[in-house]
Amino acid sequence: MSRPFKIEIAESEEELKKRLQTANLGNQKEKLIMLWWIKSGQVKEQQEIGKRLAKDTSTVTRWLQKYRAGGLYELLEIKKAPGAKRKIDDAAIAALEEELKTGKGFSSYGAIVEWLKKEHGQDKVISLAILKRCTNYANG
Repeated sequence: MSRPFKIEIAESEEELKKRLQTANLGNQKEKLIMLWWIKSGQVKEQQEIGKRLAKDTSTVTRWLQKYRAGGLYELLEIKKAPGAKRKIDDAAIAALEEELKTGKGFSSYGAIVEWLKKEHGQDKVISLAILKRCTNYANG
């Protein structure tokens, strides 16, 4: 039998229940359920939490360490991978947006690509989807 662990849950049972009802990611729900079980006294050991959630005790330990270090915010924080390096730099985007605002516009996607190549030395192939995301090109 494992030894009981000591952790103080700052949030009330009611607050945890409310957050649990509004949580929309499964991982966050599991973490909130864990805290609610601890706060309400339903579990006394990390192994028990692991069994109930079908998680390894090392996962439960990591979650509890996050909670101890930074509270609920740290525990529920969703980390986002940095992703690939942008194909078009901020200066080129800003210049393109200014060019689009002048009203002259561009006759086609190809004209935008040529303009970026000429004005900003943009040699990388940029998809139309990327241009739409980077500018308000989709709107007009």
